[in-house]
Amino acid sequence: MKKTLLTVIITLLTVSSANASNEESVINSITQEDIIKSLIAINEKNQPVDINTYGNPTVFDNNTIPTLNEVYEKLDNHSKSKTQLHSAKKISEKLNQSIVNSEYQAQIRAEYTGQIVNVDDCVKIALANHPSIISSKSSAEIYKSKIAQAWSAYFPQFGVGIEYSRNDMMLSAFSSGQQRYNMFYLPTANLNMLIFDFGKTKAQADIAKKTYQASEDNVQKSINDVIYNVKRCYYNLLYAMQQEKVYEDAVHDYTIHLEQANAFYKIGTKAKIDVLTAEYNLGKAKLELIKAKNNVKLAFANVNNAIGMPEFTDYAIDENLETRKYEVVLEDMLKTAFDTRPEYLAAKKKAEGSKILVKATKRAFLPDIKAFGSIEYGGTHPGNDVGYQVGANLAYSNFNALLLKKQVDEAKSTAKRDLADLESQRQNVYLEVKEEYIDLQNAKDSIPVSALAMMQAKEQYDLASGRYKVGMGDAVELKDAENTYRQAQLEYYANLMNYNIYAANLERVIGAPIDSYIEQSSEQT
Repeated sequence: MKKTLLTVIITLLTVSSANASNEESVINSITQEDIIKSLIAINEKNQPVDINTYGNPTVFDNNTIPTLNEVYEKLDNHSKSKTQLHSAKKISEKLNQSIVNSEYQAQIRAEYTGQIVNVDDCVKIALANHPSIISSKSSAEIYKSKIAQAWSAYFPQFGVGIEYSRNDMMLSAFSSGQQRYNMFYLPTANLNMLIFDFGKTKAQADIAKKTYQASEDNVQKSINDVIYNVKRCYYNLLYAMQQEKVYEDAVHDYTIHLEQANAFYKIGTKAKIDVLTAEYNLGKAKLELIKAKNNVKLAFANVNNAIGMPEFTDYAIDENLETRKYEVVLEDMLKTAFDTRPEYLAAKKKAEGSKILVKATKRAFLPDIKAFGSIEYGGTHPGNDVGYQVGANLAYSNFNALLLKKQVDEAKSTAKRDLADLESQRQNVYLEVKEEYIDLQNAKDSIPVSALAMMQAKEQYDLASGRYKVGMGDAVELKDAENTYRQAQLEYYANLMNYNIYAANLERVIGAPIDSYIEQSSEQT
């Protein structure tokens, strides 16, 4: 009897191991294929990537924190003129512990303390430190675990325990026989396992897989948002620094004009009103300079927050204005957006999951095939008897036809809603790409016009300043020329900053970098 019992248990465990192997192969296929695909989120047409450049992602050890030089050496293999979107997931994969690693952040501070950083350096720091990337990646890991939870329905369920009962037959049809007795079961063990459920478990696992894949797209969205926010804050900082320099020049020029007005007034060639006008202009310029300095401080704070290190301020910003020329075609941008935009891809996977949900709810009408087995030691005295039970059944569990029918209706409505959301997302992607493309072209066309206007305003100011020096001009003419020139400067620098910000936003809405090359501006920030 014991040999037969052991044979039955071994048979059940063998079936369980086979199911466990099937589950493990499914999970391994996810981690080997899907994660690699999500790690290389890049438009192959614009910027092909050889995965061997970065090594095999499947051998990354999350507990090993790389040095900055290792990370930067891999990033520098590609042109600095392009957004490093394709590298972001590999960085976050290897640095996903950096948010709680004070030693690593100290290494970053030591690397950049007293150094001049550019926009690409800021992006690298943000990818290694920003908490939103770590948060979204952790959320994806949560959904990944739900895949195994779905497949666990095929795993056997074990139970073990001990039992004692006191039995007393209050009424009996027989006059003889024991009326009171004890029952001991020391111990009892049972095993239950699902053999086949006609695809219900597989459907739940497929839904969990689609949800996980959508969460991976959300990780890429977080990376894109972080990169865009870093660039936006960086270029706003450059513009604030330009404003400060413009008003510093204004204070310097108005100081000279005040000295000239005083000199002309003392010799009687100019009236007192010229002196008062010069004093007012100087005071207003100083006030604007104070505001500009405060704007620089605020812009620095925004950059620090964007890179994920709000307390880090011991570094300098590269003030040389690099004008990146972006070559874009609307049709190519739209095609790339529909292939790589994370929000659109996530909505597509959500719609696919809803279709699977409809099939899963319909399969709830089907029965389950289960195996069971148990063994008991006991009887009226501990260890007296031994018994076992083994078998299989086909049954419906808590079958409720009305409930199942309404669940099917709910799943169909959910699928329709998700398809409508997918179409809405497609239209939003199309609109956003077109808007950013138009904004980028507008800024591109505005740069040479504003540069010409600045040159003309400078020439006008030089003429007015020269006329005033020799006593031929007046204070009103000089002030108008001064204001026109300062405004033309600010408009030119604003167009340069907006051009780069619009390009960064276009990269965000298409979900991939765009081709560009760096052209050194004739003006320096």
